[in-house]
Amino acid sequence: MEPLTKKQRLVLEFMEARLKENHPPSQREIADHFGLVQNAAYQLVGYLRKKGYLVDTGGHRGLRLSPEYLEERREVEGLPILGRVAAGTPSLAEQKIEGYLNVEKTFGSWRDGNFALRIRGDSMVDEGILDGDYVVIKAGPAVEDGQIAVVLLDDDATVKRVFFQGNRIALKPANRRARYTTRYIRAAEKNVRILGKVIGCIRATVK
Repeated sequence: MEPLTKKQRLVLEFMEARLKENHPPSQREIADHFGLVQNAAYQLVGYLRKKGYLVDTGGHRGLRLSPEYLEERREVEGLPILGRVAAGTPSLAEQKIEGYLNVEKTFGSWRDGNFALRIRGDSMVDEGILDGDYVVIKAGPAVEDGQIAVVLLDDDATVKRVFFQGNRIALKPANRRARYTTRYIRAAEKNVRILGKVIGCIRATVK
């Protein structure tokens, strides 16, 4: 579907919120909500219809979300959650989508190469990354020295702060109480690959 301008996106979000409440707005109410003259609101709605986001079923409050847009929303519900990743002893990160995490407005879209992983373990608690949290990853090998990243060791993945030291990398945990130690990996020892850097953390539950 065609991209929207900022104003068009705001009108569409207003429409969605009202329709979820079963109170479809009239074009006059759209104009009043955004402080627009009615002709401006009429034009914005017209663009949304032309781009395929809205349909007019007739009547004073006949604006509805289009079937095409609803289908697109069902297909793309957020960032894909790809299995689990260890923050402790590395464990297999399966390339299986467990679900979707809808944080696109904050962390960007899967179209930008982003994805989410669920943390298992407590080795990064001093960085605010707890067992059961979701970390959002910017996919790619471009990680600066000292950044927190997801590192794949053969088939096992782990989240650690990464330091580059000549022909080896250091994977540094962050849990002073548990006294986890830094792990040093030489490229010859394992198939080492950086999957991406951590750009955000989401607390799924409060304990």
